[in-house]
Amino acid sequence: MDGATTMPARLAWLDALRGVGAVAVLAEHLLPWVVPSLRPYWFNLGLYGVLVFFLVSGYIIPTSLERRGDVRAFWIGRGFRLYPLYLAVIGLVLAMSPWLGVRETVPRDASGVAAHATMLLDVVGVGGVADTMWTLSYEMVFYLLVTALFATGTHRRSGVPAVAFGVAAVAEGLLLAAAPLTGVWPALVSCAVFLVGLACVVANRFRTTAACALGFMAVALLLSSSRTPWFGAAILAVMFTGTAIHRWEQGTGGLWPVAVTAGLVAVSPIWAIQAGWWWVQPRVWLTTVAMAGVTFAGAMALRRRRLPRALLWLGLISYSLYLVHHPLLKLGTKITGDLRWSPLSVQIPVAVTFVALILAASWVTYRFIEKPMQNLGRRLSAPRAPAAPPAGSLIGK
Repeated sequence: MDGATTMPARLAWLDALRGVGAVAVLAEHLLPWVVPSLRPYWFNLGLYGVLVFFLVSGYIIPTSLERRGDVRAFWIGRGFRLYPLYLAVIGLVLAMSPWLGVRETVPRDASGVAAHATMLLDVVGVGGVADTMWTLSYEMVFYLLVTALFATGTHRRSGVPAVAFGVAAVAEGLLLAAAPLTGVWPALVSCAVFLVGLACVVANRFRTTAACALGFMAVALLLSSSRTPWFGAAILAVMFTGTAIHRWEQGTGGLWPVAVTAGLVAVSPIWAIQAGWWWVQPRVWLTTVAMAGVTFAGAMALRRRRLPRALLWLGLISYSLYLVHHPLLKLGTKITGDLRWSPLSVQIPVAVTFVALILAASWVTYRFIEKPMQNLGRRLSAPRAPAAPPAGSLIGK
């Protein structure tokens, strides 16, 4: 869930939402380990946080691409935005592996490397070395699909994919008990297509064909090899709902796709075969989805108001906070031992200490990894100045 650089004041509310989302995910992972008595079960804090993130991405990412009007610049910016910190966290987890181990869901073969290279982890059935990396899979699918829509000139019709993915979520929930496409091949083949396709997009060679191939591949993986296919489709429906909201705000679309898609997402797990977790039980799921929607709508309503600086700061470091917190929590609880049955007088100070250290570490990684790499990406993606015409040419006169 990537954060943003400092935004114009009119878009500061999106940074505030990122801050809310990041804190919610941090709380979801901190509380069960350190203060389990404070963890809510009437809604899911982590799912709430990532849904807020997905709405924000859906709202702003297509606009970012359209504003640039250049898929090359967009992908260079995305690459320098996402990969430096992502690779640093992978390095951190591997460095700590002698003490903490690496998750069993991470393959110890080429498919694990391939899936991490593309970030398409969850949609090719591969666990990330850090637990929170699964959401980046859906961000990447969204980027690839938005690029294909932009390249073919169909990007303005955001309501259509929103509703289509909502229908797909319901249908896949009813029909599939598991992903039909499994094994190492989805990760390996998708990595090859991803690398070749993006090389063509960035180099402006067969750009439209490459963008369409990447978009088709992303959707095919989402619907056929995701860990939970109906859930993946629901996530894309949520993201395109954010886009549809932005179209409505601009006066280029209606609100009906938002209402229809919200209803489809709300009912998607109710009859799903693959839905045995507590957080997809109807009451919990509906409450969580509704809270994410209300939070986004509330922030949008307050977008012209002055927002708390602390929340904006959390939004600024949200990508670091999102990726860094889980490995650091695992390290912290390894040092402190199991705190779940300790008295609150022990749990609360430890939780406060963990949060303070994680926020400090997130600021450091933002300041020394994210920000410099973002600046480099902006320089590399800036429009190239036209070459000076030869002296005496007609163009120069």
